[in-house]
Amino acid sequence: MFAPCSISFLWTNLTRRKQIRAMDLHAKYPALSDLKARAKRRIPHFVFEYLDSGTGTEATTRRNREKLDEVLFMPSILHGPQTPDLGVKLFEKDFPLPFGIAPVGLSGLMWPNAEYLLAEAAAKAGIPYCLSTVASQTPEHVAPVLGEHGWFQLYPPKDPGIRRDMLRRVKDAGFSAVAMTVDVPVASRRERQTRSGLTHPPRMTPRILAQIARRPNWAWNLWRNGTPRMRLLDSYMQDNRSLPPTEHIGYLLRTSPDYSYVRAVREEWDGLFFIKGVLDPEQAKTLEAEGVDGLWVSNHAGRQFDGSRSTIEMLPAIRAASNLPIIFDSGIEGGLDILRALALGADFVMMGRAWHYALAALGRDGPAHLLEMLTRDLVANLGQIGVERFADLPTRLVSKPA
Repeated sequence: MFAPCSISFLWTNLTRRKQIRAMDLHAKYPALSDLKARAKRRIPHFVFEYLDSGTGTEATTRRNREKLDEVLFMPSILHGPQTPDLGVKLFEKDFPLPFGIAPVGLSGLMWPNAEYLLAEAAAKAGIPYCLSTVASQTPEHVAPVLGEHGWFQLYPPKDPGIRRDMLRRVKDAGFSAVAMTVDVPVASRRERQTRSGLTHPPRMTPRILAQIARRPNWAWNLWRNGTPRMRLLDSYMQDNRSLPPTEHIGYLLRTSPDYSYVRAVREEWDGLFFIKGVLDPEQAKTLEAEGVDGLWVSNHAGRQFDGSRSTIEMLPAIRAASNLPIIFDSGIEGGLDILRALALGADFVMMGRAWHYALAALGRDGPAHLLEMLTRDLVANLGQIGVERFADLPTRLVSKPA
């Protein structure tokens, strides 16, 4: 048996190694672009194309980035030392940081067991994790590590019985909120994904096998965990042979919802309920009247429609149209982008691709590294802007997209 002094030494040594490891990660991967570059080297081409691509010519994806860059602040000098407060209140709950983990379909394709790892990391950090209907794991799988801020992204099933059962399972697994995605009335094309050879579910063609062979670490983890499938949807439908190869089982089960569908979900779900995919200020007003709890401003990160305005362009008008809490995504790449969204009216920011770049780049260590990177970035930029509270950000704005 170890003596108390030996246990203390071992613990101190382990803590020191973790600190050195964290310092090394920040030296090697100080920005999201570094994680993205490493992810591209570690996962097969078809997987990276699935994660990174938009649709069409990807004009909306570029527009999201360009319009965020147009939001400028006046730097501050001679304001003395500051102690920024990074906490926010959302839906009467306190969060230590103003951002969370957005849903991404088939997360397990990017890194095996991704949903579990991301839910675990979010719970440790005290931030929301949103699981997709088309995730590669079920709500029950992530329930043991979910924490108190589990959200579920609902692609609306056309069968009311399936919808009610999904909502029951989500509630039983401990999820506190449902975000219904409404900006996918039809399937998008996502041409880059098609060119890469990706099908749903992934089929081991010679072309795909050649890509996998070049990424042995990813392949080994895939072998241990099995081919990613949309397990929640699989539990409702076993036969998807009638699907085109670029679409997945979700397109057989889901519907294009209307306002009556919103009312049905509102009646059946007694937790927090918000609508994801809002861009029109007039529809924001209507949704508030329908009794939803929040609006999620999103253009699906340019993955659904290539003729859309950027989310940051539409955010101020939506803020003016509604008193509901606003969640924001699409194009966020760092702490400064988070501050831009908060300054223009968002109450909270969600990121999807970034967490998956981090997982693909660093495995289990990735989410914690990205979280610390974003936190440092927030503190650095708040210091340059000269404010300690997010509520004061609008006073330092000097430019915003027209």
